[in-house]
Amino acid sequence: MDIKVIALILDSEVALSYFLNVHVYEKISDEAQLYELMKEPVWSKLNDRVFVEKLIHLANHYNSMQKMPEPVNSIPRLAMFLAIIRPGKKHLIGLPWSEVAKTVWEKDSEGYIFKKSHSVSYAHLVVVHMNLLSSSVSQE
Repeated sequence: MDIKVIALILDSEVALSYFLNVHVYEKISDEAQLYELMKEPVWSKLNDRVFVEKLIHLANHYNSMQKMPEPVNSIPRLAMFLAIIRPGKKHLIGLPWSEVAKTVWEKDSEGYIFKKSHSVSYAHLVVVHMNLLSSSVSQE
């Protein structure tokens, strides 16, 4: 899903609060700032352990991210990564994205998994948080 589509969906404060975890939401002053924070992040920051350890949903998963043979450098890949760090899909860590994509969204009986819609939403939240952290660092 395109960031612009997500931005259109977030048309009210209620929708905004459901989309964003409260601690991230508290740092966003208005809808205009949210739209700015939804821009493409600097994906290479995901190679920085200190930065990743500050990110919502990724803080404890730097090592798993480093096991991926290809970078997390897009919303779809980030969504898949968020799905494979769940117990039901951990066996996919370390596989190429083309292999992960074949089964990551299939429901199975082995442990907790994320639905694709949840993963994509959380991926957008991580992007907002990445940009929020990056903008606060550049302002210091």
